[in-house]
Formats: sequence, C-alpha cells, structure tokens
Amino acid sequence: MRAFLAYALVCLFMLAPLAQAHAAQSSQSSAKGGSDQSVSLNQLADLLENDKTRQQLITELRQAAAQDQKKNAVQPPPKGKDKALEHAPTTENATQAQKQEAASHQRVSFARRFAELTSSWSETIGARIVATWGMITALAQSGNGDHVSFSAGVFFNALLMFAIVVGSTVIAFWVLRALARFLFSAISGFASRADSGSGALVRRGSAVIVGIILDVVIVLLAGGAGYLAGLYVIGDNGTMGTRESLFINAFVLVELVKVGIRALFAARYDSLRLLNIERDVAAWWSIRLRWFVGVVGYGLLVAVPIVNAQLSFFLGAVLTFLIMGVAYIYALKVIFGNRKLLTDRLKHKADVATVGFFSVLYRLFARLWVLIAIAYFTVLFLASQIDPAGALPFMLSATLQTVIAAGIGFGLSGLLSKAIGHRMTFPESIRDKLPMLEARVNSYVPNALKVVRVIILLVVGALIANAWQVFNLNEWLSSDAGLTALSVSAKVALILIAAALLWLVAASVIEHRLSPNTGGGAPSARQQTLLVLFRNALAILIATFTIMITLSQIGVNIGPLIAGAGVFGLAIGFGAQKLVQDIITGVFIQLENAMNTGDVVTVGGVTGTAERLTIRSVSIRDIDGCYHIVPFSSASVVSNYMRDWAYFRTEYGIAYREDIDNAIYYLREAFEDLKSDPDHGPNILEDMTVPGVTALADSSVNIRIMIKTKPGTQWGVGRAFNRLVKIHFDRAGIEIPFPHQTLWFGEDRQGKSPAANIRVLEADDESDDPNYRPKHRRRGDDAAPEETGDAPS
Repeated sequence: MRAFLAYALVCLFMLAPLAQAHAAQSSQSSAKGGSDQSVSLNQLADLLENDKTRQQLITELRQAAAQDQKKNAVQPPPKGKDKALEHAPTTENATQAQKQEAASHQRVSFARRFAELTSSWSETIGARIVATWGMITALAQSGNGDHVSFSAGVFFNALLMFAIVVGSTVIAFWVLRALARFLFSAISGFASRADSGSGALVRRGSAVIVGIILDVVIVLLAGGAGYLAGLYVIGDNGTMGTRESLFINAFVLVELVKVGIRALFAARYDSLRLLNIERDVAAWWSIRLRWFVGVVGYGLLVAVPIVNAQLSFFLGAVLTFLIMGVAYIYALKVIFGNRKLLTDRLKHKADVATVGFFSVLYRLFARLWVLIAIAYFTVLFLASQIDPAGALPFMLSATLQTVIAAGIGFGLSGLLSKAIGHRMTFPESIRDKLPMLEARVNSYVPNALKVVRVIILLVVGALIANAWQVFNLNEWLSSDAGLTALSVSAKVALILIAAALLWLVAASVIEHRLSPNTGGGAPSARQQTLLVLFRNALAILIATFTIMITLSQIGVNIGPLIAGAGVFGLAIGFGAQKLVQDIITGVFIQLENAMNTGDVVTVGGVTGTAERLTIRSVSIRDIDGCYHIVPFSSASVVSNYMRDWAYFRTEYGIAYREDIDNAIYYLREAFEDLKSDPDHGPNILEDMTVPGVTALADSSVNIRIMIKTKPGTQWGVGRAFNRLVKIHFDRAGIEIPFPHQTLWFGEDRQGKSPAANIRVLEADDESDDPNYRPKHRRRGDDAAPEETGDAPS
C-alpha cells in the first residue's frame, strides 16, 4: 500500500508542473496569433480558390452544423407532468426548451453537483496531461526560436530595489516587534492577575483581543513602511514596481496568518495562549506552523509570480510543484511523527474535562485529527496544482470560515452543556405551593437546550461545508426546499414550545390546587381525585393535538388518520364492550362522588383502602396488604365506610345469672373511660346508645351497644372499647360466658350417680434419662397438648 501511494505521488509530482504551465502558455499563444493567423488565412484562401475543395468545405461545414444542432437539441420530458416545470418561467414568450432548462436546474441535487465537480476536475487533469505531452514536444522543437537577451545591469538594479523594499519591511517589523514586547508583557501580566470565575474569563478574553489587535497593527505598520520605501526611496514619482508590490501584499497576508498562529499558541506568554497546552509544546508547533506558512505563502505569492513574469510559466509551474510538494511531504512527516503523542494528549484532555460535551469532542478529535490533517494538506496541494492563482485565497478563506464557525459553535455548545448540567432551584415558598414545578422545569429546559445544541452543531457543519464548497448554503437557503425546511422547522418548534408551556402552566395550576400549603388549604378527597383525573386527561389531550398539528405542519395528511381513529374507536366500541362499560361506569362513579382516594370501600367483593382511581378501575389495598385492581364494570355496588360519620356496633353476652341493668351500668362506665382517652375520645361524636337485649342465646344474654364516630375511626374505637369492657366486667365479677363441655355420668332411680370407672395408668420412669425435662403447661398457654407433652400416649 505504501509503495502504491509513493508511486502515485511521484506520478502526480511529475505531471503537475507541466499541466500548470499549459494554462499560462495558452494566454501567450493568443499573443502569437498574428503569425499563426496569417498562415491560416493563406491556407483558407487557397482552399476557396479551388471549386472542388470549396464545395467539399461547404458540405463538411453543413454536416458539422447539423451534428451540433442534434447534440444541443433538448429532449422533451416523459409522459406525465414534470413537477419541476412548475418552477420554470411562465411568460408567454418562454419556449419549451427554456422551461425544460429551468426545470432541470431545479432538479440538480447535491450528488449531481458533486459528480459534475469531480467530472470537471477529471476533465481538467486529462486535458492538462494532454497539454503536458504537447508542451514536451514543443520544447523539443523550440531550439530555433528567438531568445530574449539578458541584461546584467537591469537585473541587478531590479534586485537592488526589491532588496531595499524587503529589507525595509522586515527591519520595520522586527523593530516594532521588539518595541511591542514590553506591551505584550504588560498585557500578559494583566491577564495573569485574573481570579477564577466569569470575571477572570472576561479579563483574559479582553487581554487576548488587545494582544491580537496590537499584533495586527504591527504587521500593518511594517507593510506601510515597505510601501513608503517602495514609493519614495526607489520609486519614480510615487510609483512602485510589481515585484515590490507582490512582496508587500504577500508579507501582510502571511503575517496576518501568523498572527492567528501566535494567538493560538503564544509560546512566550502563557496568559495570552488560547490553547490550554504546555509552553514547550506550544513553541514547537508555533515555530513549525509559522515556517510552513512562510515558505508556502512567500513561495506562491512572490517567487512564483516573479518566475512566471521574468522567465517562463513552465519554470513557475515547476517551482510551484516543488514548493507545494516539499510542504506536503513535510506536513505528512509531522502528522505521522506526532500522531501518538497528540492522540494521547487529546485523550488526557478528554479524561480531565469537566464538561461532558468537551470530553466527547476531545475523544472524537483524537480519533479523527489525523484524517482531517491529511485531507486538509492534500486539498491544499491539489488546489495549488489545479488552480495556482486561486489556491491560497480559497484555502485561507475556507480555513478562516471553518475556524470562526467551529470556534463560535463549539463555544456556544460548551456554554449550553454547562447550562444543561446546572440544576435550577426555586424558593421554598414556590416549592411548597408547586411541588412538581422544579422537577418539571429541570426536565424540560435541559432537553430543550440539547435540541438547541444539536441545531447549532448542524449549522456549524453547514457553514463548514459551504466554506469548502461541498455544499452551497446560500443557494439552498434561497431555494424552495430550503425555505420550506426552515419554515416547517420553525413552525414545529413553536408548536412544541407552546405545548410545553401550556402543559407546564396547566399542571402548575392543578398542583397549586392540590397543595395543602396554598391559601385554600388542603383539598378534599373528591377534589384531589377529580384534579388528578383531569390532569391525566389534559396530558393525553395536549399530546394528541400536538402530534396531530405537528404532522400536519410536516406535510402529513391527518385526514385519513382522524378517519382511521374514528373507525378504530368504533371497532373498540363493538369489540371491547367491557372496556366501554368500565369507562362509562367510572365516569358516573366519579360524578356521583361514590369514592375517593384514601376511602375504605367495598367494591366487587373486595374491602380495603382505595389507593388509586382511574377512569376505568380502582386499586384497593386490603387489610392483608394485597393490592387489588377492580374494574368498574364489576362494581355493581360500592360500599363506602368514609362518608360523614360511622358507627361502631357490637353485642356483649353475659351469663344468665347476671343482672342486665348492672351490666349496662358497667358498659357505660367503660364508655366514660373511653371518652377520656386522648387518642380515641376526639373521634367520638355522640354518647353511646344501648338499644337493649337483642337475644337470649343458648348460653348468654346479648346486649347491643352503638357508638357514633368519625368516618374511618370506628374500628380503632371498637378495639379500645372492647378492652375497657373486659377490664370493667372482670372488676365487677360479671361473667362473660364462653362455650364449655359438661360430662354427665347419669343417675339411678334413687337420684344417685354411679361411680365413675376410671383407670389410672402409671407413666414410665424417665428420671434416669439425663435429657428428660418435665413439661408443665401454664395457664393461658396457647400451645396444643401435643406440643406441651400433655397429650395421652
């Protein structure tokens, strides 16, 4: 592969100088047209004097004209209307050919333009290769031509005048740079005294700008000194030669480029260096880049034009080739020699970068900088060989536009990246009233800034492509496609921004109503449920309308979508009747305020706390912690235990031998203790109601009591009252009967019970067993006899 590249470079280097000289000698050939024209006219007169040759010439001319007419004829468009003809001229005098030409111009795409550009380059290279061969043969046959005599006096006089101008300009530049060194030191000291923060950035930025302006002024003053020397020291009556003017213009242009290099690297002044690199690295790159720019600039802008004017265009082409060839090889040597070092430095920059965007940028540049550098210098070399006169202006303009666009774009992207990573905080009062506003803003704003960053990077890419003539940005912006794309993008952006603001305002208002810290206080359970449902419905509505309007602005016909949605809804209505029933029942349940979030309800046979309500179902958490989702179609009956008030209703059984009134008295005593309880007393709304004896059961007399409480507290009040009743009944000796079994052995005729037949079994003596532990069941143990060892063997 390397051998092939070397062979290709050698072939290209051999052909390029001769190809350049062909373009220059074509202008000289027109100057020599006097003698050539006379020969052609004499030959034409001889042909016209002979009738046979004259008739043959006329026939050949007519045939050639007919062939040219066929080639230039415009083919009619295919069947059907050509959409591109809509952009063609519509005046009455416009011919079909003019319309077709305008239509074809509208259909030109980027791929076609790129193909035309490469085709033109190929044709140019091919033509110059042919011209090279013709030039070589012409040089071999030009031994008998006239030669211009060499005058030593004129040559040395011109050389002296040129040397005076060069010396004046260079000396003035060195003197001004030496005098300005103190100013640069003062500016650097001013920048180095800056503290951290935004003030330091402004201070250092202003110092860098002042340093660049001072450097530019020095270059312009040195160029002015050269002009003065050329006009009034060696010039005649305020005139100056072409060679001197070429040098001064080249000096200003080259030194201005070096000003940019010195601003980037600033090897002597650390505080004025735009690139954050070490001093020795900056000095290494600064020296080599300035030498490269100086050799290429002065060579192409001074040496080559002088050789073209004084010697020959062929020698000028050879000199151009030599300068650019050596510069290209040196650039490749520097690139490959520092590939690993610079890649490692860029990766280190990516590791220590505090902003994620710059970390990604450093890593991407570490992977691509070699390819970018090779492509840049390859384009510079090829442009200098294809178009020697316009190569440097094109490269300088494209490079300057690229640096400015990339610097501004990446700088803005870096600032946006810092803003994306910065979290917005609101005052405590706003967070209390609008608890979700801060989280919502911190979600929307970073995403919007990310979109803006992507747009900035796309604009930077378009400007760079336009600078290198890969993409014509001005033509695209003035075309219908460009205007349509910008218009649609702006409309879509406005729609999305309006939708986001509408949702932000609506959600904030709803949260303001839901917050207990607002002026209206905490909302009721019904308000909370309805507001949550309304917020969800509003989110779906805004999202649906936003998508529909955005699609319509992009150009999608939403009519079929709406019709399809209607058909789809009808199909759902027939195929999912249970779902429709769930939604309709849920709507009426919410309208009738049957339940709210936090209520204890019984729905579809499930009892528990309603944790979540939607338009279709209710989510219930039962007493065991199980989470149930009950669709409203199953809710034939909704039982709500949390409406207005509740009753704790129960019955207490006493033995038949106990006094009923005495038992009721102690029940009221227990209730009085319950009212004095600080936890349960405030939940009691009225005095206890004793309806009386409800049943004479098999083993007890049942007395019913009812306690009216706040909704949801009846179970806690009932548990506390049961405890107090047991305590008071035990103190009063009132028996609470419980189921028990009586063994009856029967009796004889005289009323005497027979003796019970009991067999006593002696247990095995296990005292000898060292692991034996006697088990004794205590009163109140809940263990089974098998567990305590009391069960019979």
